[in-house]
Amino acid sequence: MSEARFDPWARRRARRLLAQALYQWQLGGADVAEIERQFEGAEEFDRVDARFFHEVLRGVVECASSLDARIAPLLDRKVADLDHVERALLRLGTYELCFRADVPWRVVIDECVALARTFGAEESHKYINAVLDAVARAERAQEIAKR
Repeated sequence: MSEARFDPWARRRARRLLAQALYQWQLGGADVAEIERQFEGAEEFDRVDARFFHEVLRGVVECASSLDARIAPLLDRKVADLDHVERALLRLGTYELCFRADVPWRVVIDECVALARTFGAEESHKYINAVLDAVARAERAQEIAKR
């Protein structure tokens, strides 16, 4: 049996749902398994990278405190004072930069910036870009140096 071929569009759709799932988790603190069930039931879920969705959702939730600690020194305000969309996207991007070396750092930042343009406040994409760029320089210094 051959491995499934990587589909960047399925990964992009997964990130879009991840942003929404993380937002929901942050607002209500619902059980992650329940959030997963809700999203799995969505019509568009069959077109996402489900493995990526589940792994990253659970990873971000499990590592939320350590992700917040990594971004806190880079912020102009407390993590708790961030807009919920910004916090979800910064956690998502930081998780990928720290734990998903298979995803190029530029892809992580570009995808989170695009999501900020879609879901965030008018200028939040600039903030997301700046913070995740700083995280990337700390977490992916060797990868960045190779470019």
